[in-house]
Amino acid sequence: MKHYWPTGERLKQIAILALPIMAGMMSQSLLNLVDTWMVSRLGSQALAAVGMASNTNYLASAAVMGLGAGVQAMVARRKGEDNESILALPLNAGLLIAIAMALPLFLIFYFGATPLMGFLLNDPAVTPMAASYFAIRTVGLFALGMNFSFRGYWNGINRSMVYMRTLIFMHICNILLSYGLIFGAFSLPELGVYGAGLGTTLALYIASILYFIQCWMLSRGNGFLIALPDLLQIKTTLKLALPNSIQQVFFAGGLTVLFWIIAQVGTHELAVGHVLITLILFLILPSMGLGMASTSLVSQALGRKDIEDAFLWGVNITLLGMVLLWAIAIPMIIIPDKVLGLFFYQAELIELGRLPVIITGLFIGLDAGGMILIQALLGAGASKTVMKISIILQWVFFLPCAYIVGPVLGYGLLGIWVFQLIQRLLQAMIMAKEWKSRRWGSIVI
Repeated sequence: MKHYWPTGERLKQIAILALPIMAGMMSQSLLNLVDTWMVSRLGSQALAAVGMASNTNYLASAAVMGLGAGVQAMVARRKGEDNESILALPLNAGLLIAIAMALPLFLIFYFGATPLMGFLLNDPAVTPMAASYFAIRTVGLFALGMNFSFRGYWNGINRSMVYMRTLIFMHICNILLSYGLIFGAFSLPELGVYGAGLGTTLALYIASILYFIQCWMLSRGNGFLIALPDLLQIKTTLKLALPNSIQQVFFAGGLTVLFWIIAQVGTHELAVGHVLITLILFLILPSMGLGMASTSLVSQALGRKDIEDAFLWGVNITLLGMVLLWAIAIPMIIIPDKVLGLFFYQAELIELGRLPVIITGLFIGLDAGGMILIQALLGAGASKTVMKISIILQWVFFLPCAYIVGPVLGYGLLGIWVFQLIQRLLQAMIMAKEWKSRRWGSIVI
């Protein structure tokens, strides 16, 4: 069993690829925390509005976000086959698909923002703020889809440093723009909750411009924008990306339903739930960074026709991620009140979130293992398997149970959180079994 722990050259390869991705993902987590902290200065109603709207925006964005994994798996497979001249062709297809998918999503959600938020929220003071934030975030759908395709390309060719530096610059712009537009700093208009959404949207387009410039400078020799992608390339990209996009849509929709369920319990619970989800993302995103490294390393190994090496990469990175996540979660276990105190001044809100935070910290390592194996399976091309398992666990098991134990039986936020934990543990166990089976080794992409 000792050889399952990465050492020597394998650990070095993981670090070279994963550390820039992890740094970028950590910066995204910190941005989420900073955004939450800034909006929390406006009060619990503003925090609840942004919590519901930002998670509904995730639902609107999920379809285009799934493109990144498909582009990355295809690019990494071509790299494993040592086919350098066509490395960027999957990126060309991803960019075209991203724009085509974003247009109808933008039209539906931008003009439907007010009735949708009115349906999801019961508080008339919260609904207008949520609708304005959600509407301006949907303007960024085009940039978001392109950025995920760019991310898949750079990670697929093992140049994750390009992704990291672009993402960090985007987050710096986001913090400055959002702060200025929320509070009227830097001679910008004071727009409150709407300003938080506008700042994020502008930062997304800044990142798209930077990605285009870097690809034009560094990847023209790999086929970047040399021609429109042919029908076969588009079909292959969609074959890999669509199951992941569908899974992302169902996951995001489930998250929106979860926030609706929490909202039925109360506005205080919704505010605390938003902070808890943000804290979980702070922990999970580093493991997602490791998972993206596994996507590339697994796909490259399969490009070399080495299934056992691909299997070992998945195990190496999963074990590493589990240990890392438990280490990061220690403050949530031993000083939960201080962690929650960064966001809340009211004692009743800290009391409401204490046990869910501790529970999350205790089991986050197993959750991280499942998330990394999902990314490894995507690298192998098993996006349909991931889609089926994730959707069934979330929609057939978790959400019905959350509604019953939360609003119906009255166990509130804590009861909901316990069942979320059970769902994540089941997912980790099933993904581990699927990875061990090696059925994914025969998939051709």
